[in-house]
Amino acid sequence: MDSTRTAVTVAGPTRPEAPRNAPAVRGGGVGTVDGSSRPPQTFGRTVRAYIALMKPRVLELLLVTTVPVMILAQGGFPDVWLVVATVIGGTASAGSAAAFNMYLDRDIDAHMQRTVNRPLVTGEVSPRGALIFAWSLAVFSTVWLWLTTNWLAATLSAAAIFFYVVIYTMILKRRTEQNIVWGGIAGCFPVLIGWTAVTGSLAWPPVILFTLVFLWTPPHYWPLSMKYKDQYEGVDVPMLGATRAGSQVGLQVILYAWATVVCSLLLIPVADMGLVYTVSSLVFGGWFIYESHVLYNRAVRGTEPRPMRVFHASITYLTLLFVAIAVDPLLPF
Repeated sequence: MDSTRTAVTVAGPTRPEAPRNAPAVRGGGVGTVDGSSRPPQTFGRTVRAYIALMKPRVLELLLVTTVPVMILAQGGFPDVWLVVATVIGGTASAGSAAAFNMYLDRDIDAHMQRTVNRPLVTGEVSPRGALIFAWSLAVFSTVWLWLTTNWLAATLSAAAIFFYVVIYTMILKRRTEQNIVWGGIAGCFPVLIGWTAVTGSLAWPPVILFTLVFLWTPPHYWPLSMKYKDQYEGVDVPMLGATRAGSQVGLQVILYAWATVVCSLLLIPVADMGLVYTVSSLVFGGWFIYESHVLYNRAVRGTEPRPMRVFHASITYLTLLFVAIAVDPLLPF
């Protein structure tokens, strides 16, 4: 295990030489290796840089899976303060995991086009600053959820951070093409946190939703790794989309998409879901499966598989499904 993975410490790893156009710190501002420059660092830019460490787009998706589960657990809309408190804690928790991830992966981020503008690569945030920020969010989120919800939600939040940072980023990501399968478990915790924040315990409905998100993660992320195949190969990160042929990846996407939709249907009898969720799970699930088959068929024919269609479809599918979870308990049918 190399030095970047032995511990989360302030002293960072030896950074490889940055690519020609990678941003680098220049005096009082931020410049690039090829001589271009960025605007001077201001308070506003610094705030935006720290927010970027939290991966806001990922946060949106995680929170979409939290609030609907709270509504399902309550059988109606929960206390507003409880929802706000859980969202604040969940945001800080997920943001902490993302910041740790950027700190640990800053060496490879400097060599990938899709990540070269991240704050630790551009120099807008120092490694020390990012690490302090990540630890602060981790401590705050755990204490906050303990005080405002319950000990079980706080414990699950801490477990999610640990899983994403240690199990996925430090152990699995650079070692196995199955990294996102098991590392993706971290993204399943919000449904458990939302449920336990309301009930203080676990039950079968959140377990089913946990499994649903677990099964959804590979067909969501593998198309993205197909899109950036060359970049993952360039930094020796064995994402499935970078190590296997498009037809093999497409087949795996199909299998996991089908498993995801089947799992979503289990919620109907277990949680006594109504018409809105039943129809939504069938219609949106059918669309998700269709897009996965299109990806596979195009890959088999040797044409451009357009993996980002499935990537975006997966996000839309999960969002609409959880919207249906939120709406269903509020209706009499």
